[in-house]
Amino acid sequence: MAAERGARRLLGTSSFWLCCLLLLGRRAPGAAAARSGSPPQSPGSGVRTFTPFYFLVEPVDTLSSRGSSVILNCSAYSEPSPKIEWKKDGTFLNLVSDDRRQLLPDGSLFITNVVHAKHNKPDEGYYQCVATVENLGTIVSRTAKLTVASLPRFASQPEPSSVYAGNSAVLNCEVNADLVPFVRWEQNRQPLLLDDRVIKLPSGTLVISNVTERDGGLYRCVVESGGPPKYSDEAELKVLPDPEVTSNLVFLKQPSSLVRVIGQSAVLPCVALGLPTPTIRWMKNEEALDTESSERLVLLAGGSLEISDVTEDDAGTYFCIADNGNETIEAQAELTVQAQPEFLKQPTNIYAHESMDIIFECEVTGKPAPTVKWVKNGDMVIPSDYFKIVKEHNLQVLGLVKSDEGFYQCIAENDVGNAQAGAQLIILEHAPATTGPLPSAPRDVVASLVSTRFIKLTWRTPASDPHGDNLTYSVFYTKEGIARERVENTSHPGEMQVTIQNLMPATVYIFRVMAQNKHGSGESSAPLRVETQPEVQLPGPAPNIRAYATSPTSITVTWETPLSGNGEIQNYKLYYMEKGTDKEQDVDVSSHSHTINGLKKYTEYSFRVVAYNKHGPGVSTQDVAVRTLSDVPSAAPQNLSLEVRNSKSIMIHWQPPPPATQNGQITGYKIRYRKASRKSDVTETLVTGTQLSQLIEGLDRGTEYNFRVAALTINGTGPATDWLSAETFESDLDETRVPDVPSSLHVRPLVTSIVVSWTPPENQNIVVRGYAIGYGIGSPHAQTIKVDYKQRYYTIENLDPSSHYVITLKAFNNVGEGIPLYESAVTRPHTDTSEVDLFVINAPYTPVPDPTPMMPPVGVQASILSHDTIRITWADNSLPKHQKITDSRYYTVRWKTNIPANTKYKNANATTLSYLVTGLKANTLYEFSVMVTKGRRSSTWSMTAHGTTFELVPTSPPKDVTVVSKEGKPRTIIVNWQPPSEANGKITGYIIYYSTDVNAEIHDWVIEPVVGNRLTHQIQELTLDTPYYFKIQARNSKGMGPMSEAVQFRTPKADSSDKMPNDQASGSAGKGSRLPDLGSDYKPPMSGSNSPHGSPTSPLDSNMLLVIIVSVGVITIVVVVIIAVFCTRRTTSHQKKKRAACKSVNGSHKYKGNSKDVKPPDLWIHHERLELKPIDKSPDPNPIMTDTPIPRNSQDITPVDNSMDSNIHQRRNSYRGHESEDSMSTLAGRRGMRPKMMMPFDSQPPQQSIRNTPSTDTMPASSSQTCCTDHQDPEGATSSSYLASSQEEDSGQSLPTAHVRPSHPLKSFAVPAIPPPGPPTYDPTLPSTPLLSQQALNHHLHSVKTASIGTLGRSRPPMPVVVPSAPDVQETTRMLEDSESSYEPDELTKEMAHLEGLMKDLNAITTA
Repeated sequence: MAAERGARRLLGTSSFWLCCLLLLGRRAPGAAAARSGSPPQSPGSGVRTFTPFYFLVEPVDTLSSRGSSVILNCSAYSEPSPKIEWKKDGTFLNLVSDDRRQLLPDGSLFITNVVHAKHNKPDEGYYQCVATVENLGTIVSRTAKLTVASLPRFASQPEPSSVYAGNSAVLNCEVNADLVPFVRWEQNRQPLLLDDRVIKLPSGTLVISNVTERDGGLYRCVVESGGPPKYSDEAELKVLPDPEVTSNLVFLKQPSSLVRVIGQSAVLPCVALGLPTPTIRWMKNEEALDTESSERLVLLAGGSLEISDVTEDDAGTYFCIADNGNETIEAQAELTVQAQPEFLKQPTNIYAHESMDIIFECEVTGKPAPTVKWVKNGDMVIPSDYFKIVKEHNLQVLGLVKSDEGFYQCIAENDVGNAQAGAQLIILEHAPATTGPLPSAPRDVVASLVSTRFIKLTWRTPASDPHGDNLTYSVFYTKEGIARERVENTSHPGEMQVTIQNLMPATVYIFRVMAQNKHGSGESSAPLRVETQPEVQLPGPAPNIRAYATSPTSITVTWETPLSGNGEIQNYKLYYMEKGTDKEQDVDVSSHSHTINGLKKYTEYSFRVVAYNKHGPGVSTQDVAVRTLSDVPSAAPQNLSLEVRNSKSIMIHWQPPPPATQNGQITGYKIRYRKASRKSDVTETLVTGTQLSQLIEGLDRGTEYNFRVAALTINGTGPATDWLSAETFESDLDETRVPDVPSSLHVRPLVTSIVVSWTPPENQNIVVRGYAIGYGIGSPHAQTIKVDYKQRYYTIENLDPSSHYVITLKAFNNVGEGIPLYESAVTRPHTDTSEVDLFVINAPYTPVPDPTPMMPPVGVQASILSHDTIRITWADNSLPKHQKITDSRYYTVRWKTNIPANTKYKNANATTLSYLVTGLKANTLYEFSVMVTKGRRSSTWSMTAHGTTFELVPTSPPKDVTVVSKEGKPRTIIVNWQPPSEANGKITGYIIYYSTDVNAEIHDWVIEPVVGNRLTHQIQELTLDTPYYFKIQARNSKGMGPMSEAVQFRTPKADSSDKMPNDQASGSAGKGSRLPDLGSDYKPPMSGSNSPHGSPTSPLDSNMLLVIIVSVGVITIVVVVIIAVFCTRRTTSHQKKKRAACKSVNGSHKYKGNSKDVKPPDLWIHHERLELKPIDKSPDPNPIMTDTPIPRNSQDITPVDNSMDSNIHQRRNSYRGHESEDSMSTLAGRRGMRPKMMMPFDSQPPQQSIRNTPSTDTMPASSSQTCCTDHQDPEGATSSSYLASSQEEDSGQSLPTAHVRPSHPLKSFAVPAIPPPGPPTYDPTLPSTPLLSQQALNHHLHSVKTASIGTLGRSRPPMPVVVPSAPDVQETTRMLEDSESSYEPDELTKEMAHLEGLMKDLNAITTA
């Protein structure tokens, strides 16, 4: 075996050095990579050069129309020619089998016959050109958006108007923004020529200044977007002669806020009307604009301002002032200027060697501030430990490997556009070594200093070069298990130490060192495995962190220097995260404030700051939350629906805009409506608050009206919905009488329910407000339920099986209830489980249809989107196949949850085939159904669909937190609680925090994890008479919920262990402190720790332990034989009788079934008679005695596993996450636990105890134990002389004892167990019998199974016994010698004689 191990070791060493020899040709890399120039190689070495590879042409944003053709240009240069591919929305296009899209020879994408429909938009999207050169790399172009103009739709059309000659006229024509370029005007159906006097604004509006008579006529606008032209309504413009009277000034067209990109043109419209004719002038930020001398500022017809080639300086507030000499009016608008991303510094090409670190620099600007991402060979670079984004936008690559070679691109993007710039990375091979000796491996590589974030390595010179003055060294290192290796070089020749910085705490790293001389790199040293220290000496949290919003998209955060921390603060990292998400972002900051731009409007964000010093990140601050400022809504209200109430009123329903687009608190809604025949006469109504419906009254009979709604915030009005039409009734329904009887009533009985369905009265000219359903056993008047007039069925629940119910149905209105309709049904018996029941329960019964029914929606589906949102979709079979709604029908969606059971339905109206239900509870099952209404007809409710919302982190803390002390264990408390009210998912665990300082930072509290859904937990080893504070936090699959309020509890003042009947064998813990009683149900912890704080002790050497075990066993056997010989030699007839008595008491198996032995007097029975307590003999051969399996030697002692890890103190730093369930934290006062063994007793605790002073009461017991030593261990033998000698030897330390309390000296015998180490606490009222002394206090503890001899007919509770390990060999030998010396032949004879006399006295008593 030794030879085999030697061969394996030699083979492993040879393999290692073989690997090192492969590295001989490597030279030490330079201190930095070579950028954009010649590589660090000698001329003529054949090093690869950078390959020109870039885009000549990149695609740009394009606007197209349906049916037209589009070319997206792209051309790339490289040698050899690159392969061009295209991506759409991030996915590669398969152009081989595509008959509409094809790749042109130069790489451009040609799309023929652009397809664009409402539900099919295959061509619209974002396109990107991808160029690849085999064995070189891949680059991607900027993304270009292809927009397809939608179908023409007029938001406003020209209206007839009159204007006085010389004034200005405005004719509106608002269309989709993407169709404005396709708008033209006609006068009298002839194309209108535009000039300086007649202009078309960018919105499509026509402005005519200084009107003359020839300007009169019919005007219309035309949209030509590829298909047939679409014409607006014609409007007549009448030119009136000058009345030569004054009129008030009014704006025909006012300027509106505008956003433009640098280089574009901006037009601010402004047209005023009045007599005398007004003049228009402009001001910007309180400064007058000179439009006459400026080349970029032009005053258009009517007074509108055009700014060409917009720059950032043009941004600001513009004022249009109209003045006609009699009065002045003004209007203002804001011009916002944005800028596309531009590169201030582009990445440059880099030469580098393997294991080096490089940085690609990229500096960009733009407005809004652009975001930057990096792409390598066309694939996104995901930040990791080796790919890092530093200094905002730079890419750092650590520990280069060959696969890192390729093209890297910096892509900058904002709302305006995007741009890209790239560079090439080439990994060079090390130059081959020149002819000459190479250095051997450095010797004695050691980590002379190990910290949390750095390690200092030192070594000796190689054996091949003892002086080493001209040698340089390279240290290669990597994380254990990671193939990517990094390198650090010494700063000057001869230096034999290096410090590796920026390491992670508590992480294992592998180091090796190589020496280089003028010929090349030598051998590598053997790998050195080093683990960094845990985090220490880090900065504290930055105080006074504050955050405030500066705009709707930016927040500024400020803080101060941390008060604690070792070393100078190097920089800060600011973390921020949108509320409700789990994606945290960060930015490096060198000052005490920073502004985050590009945030979402009116959105709450949380911020925290972590300070960095030379050791790394410190403690994070608490999160501070702030919301960005509000803005006008960016989307229109949703689900606008109209419900015609009568001939003069229409009810409008709507839902708020999507939450992400509200941009603030909705303060109200603006409703605009008009007659469809008179679109210019618009009425406006304002609804304040959160009201989502409005009844519009005072309308005309039988008239069609258009409605639209816009949302309001404190910042202004958002976009409005599209116009929606509805027509009032020609005549109102009659409500002067009660409704007629319903036309039909159907019932379907189930086991405990009845499904009732009906159809409305045949006379539908009478108003029906609802239906009243009465039911009961034998009479319909027991219960009454009222339902909505739209409902057509109802399920009566909680009925008795096999019962006869009478049901009545009546329609009612404000006048009263109509004529009832009766029906009866018998519910089914319990045994009826037919599938019809299941079908009816799962699918609502469809009633008999109306004479002209509306079919209910079908295919209702619930799609879960988030924890509070579900999208409901359905189909309507009464619509055409393309499911397009062309009439005024609307749909009603209702939903409810069954928890609690009496939850009412909620309803909402929709005009499309889907509805977004928001505001739901997390992790809750909902049921949904839909009905359709058209005019006065409604369908039944559809089949139900079900959906369960996603889980969310608990939003409430655990409740009813209580803390109580465990009975009899003052250092142990029990924490009880109840689950949180809003768990929002399945609770997977809890975390208990406790501390003695309620104001301490939460990361300084002790943590106790609780796994699962348990609602109670014990915490042990607390300090007596100390107030503690407890908090609890619940956890589910989504994260941690809020903490409960702190609960205070003060531990008792005194340890009550001396009051416990079983606390008889507790040893000492620590320095004389009493080991707390852990109770009879305590299980020994799996740890070998016996130090006060639970730190593990060093285990005994296995060979030494084996020697001790064998020695103790041999000595035990020798002592037993010697004692047996003494007993045999001193045997007399009286002693034989005494030995027989001993056998009858202590070893019933010795005489069981042996008729030759003389049966001794039954001392137990005679003794009981003496006490006048007669008892029956047990059928057991030996009802009194029980075996006591105390181990014969130390090999019988089972060692306790010490594999449990010590407690882990957690510290909060920048790496925030959920606390580990395995983590444990302790207060300073917590002590290590020693295992205890349970000694079960057969009888109750006795009332008297054996005295250790010689007396007539104790001598029989002592003699019995002496004469029977062949049946017991030497450890069990005791004597008063041993007690005296032991106490004299160690007077300063009290010996451990075991207290045994029999009810009478002869009534029971007990074998004492081995005591724990350390001094005990004596009970002054109890004598003690010494056992083996224990000096090795730090030895491992072992468990021993023990039993006791008890009194017949009684039971004792288990007694805990602390069991130490076996003593040393020398100590055991000395104790056995002491034990042997206490039983000299003369003394033994005296003891036997004394026992003989006692036996005679007892015989006399029994015969009396």
